[in-house]
Amino acid sequence: MPTGGKSTLTQFLIEERRRFPDATGDLNAIVTDVSLACKAIARKVAYGALGGVLGSAGTGNVQGEEQKTLDLLSNTMFLRANEWGGHLAGMVSEELEAPYALAPEHPRGKYLLLFDPLDGSSNIDVNVSVGSIFSVLRAVSPGKDPAPGDFLQPGACQVCAGYAIYGPSTMLVLTMGRGTHAFTLDPWLGEWVLSHPDLKIPERTQEFAINASNSRFWEPAVRRYVDECLAGVAGPRGADFNMRWIASLVAEAHRILMRGGVFLYPRDTKEPGREGRLRLLYEANPISFLVEQAGGGASTGRSRLLDVQPKALHQRIGFVFGSAQEVARIESYHREDAPQRFDSPLFGHRGLFATT
Repeated sequence: MPTGGKSTLTQFLIEERRRFPDATGDLNAIVTDVSLACKAIARKVAYGALGGVLGSAGTGNVQGEEQKTLDLLSNTMFLRANEWGGHLAGMVSEELEAPYALAPEHPRGKYLLLFDPLDGSSNIDVNVSVGSIFSVLRAVSPGKDPAPGDFLQPGACQVCAGYAIYGPSTMLVLTMGRGTHAFTLDPWLGEWVLSHPDLKIPERTQEFAINASNSRFWEPAVRRYVDECLAGVAGPRGADFNMRWIASLVAEAHRILMRGGVFLYPRDTKEPGREGRLRLLYEANPISFLVEQAGGGASTGRSRLLDVQPKALHQRIGFVFGSAQEVARIESYHREDAPQRFDSPLFGHRGLFATT
């Protein structure tokens, strides 16, 4: 067998469909179309400067962020790969202010697709791993153009989610509600091959990821958690922790799915009117689905993220995910009204990041 006995993505999808005799195959088709877009994006990323796709596009998205040339190319690839098949009723993208309206000649299906076509694109010019994230929901009115409110479903309603990571190897990580599975792109065959079935995140970890440059804006619970980790074996955790930060949600999620850890991009006081940095519908929700299916935890910092009722297409939210025990600890710190400072021989009562 060309894949050494391992299933391809197509075989995996067929086997999943056989478990549900009444399934129409539409969801499988969506995953196949998304995977094709990811292959095309991977090729563009691999060429880098030789492909003429680096640098700014000179435009901004609805969130006011600078768009890279590859952001726009990736967005177009997602739209073109998925708009024609008749499996979708509509799409939402990070790069578009309003839902994407399918052309009149394309039939409307029974699912909705939400995606970030190129997560971590600020890293593309320095050759750090980037990725694509997607989420699939059931259409409220199958066969019809969706209203914007139709996309505002809690993450627990997702029927499929995943991401592609464009790194030393290109991988597609997928859940359809029966575990989290990773496929590696075989560059010779052009096939996604199941390389990591049924991923499991260790419950415990000694590794965390957070952007320490925002420490002066952190809430007390977050500061307490980080200070305790950095206190090492002399602190209340009694263990040395490693700190990581890549500034690419896909890369952070992939590391945690592969070896454990916890990621924090919490709500803070840097922009008081904003609930967080990451987008709920097409970043936090799909990553949360993948993490929970791998036995991890995903939270706003206070409660389960997949239970959040969205209010807007591009809503932002605080996000904590990874090893279940660490996520539970962070939630418990938020629940405590007046967390006690710990005694640390390294940092005393102030902690490393204390500002007062």
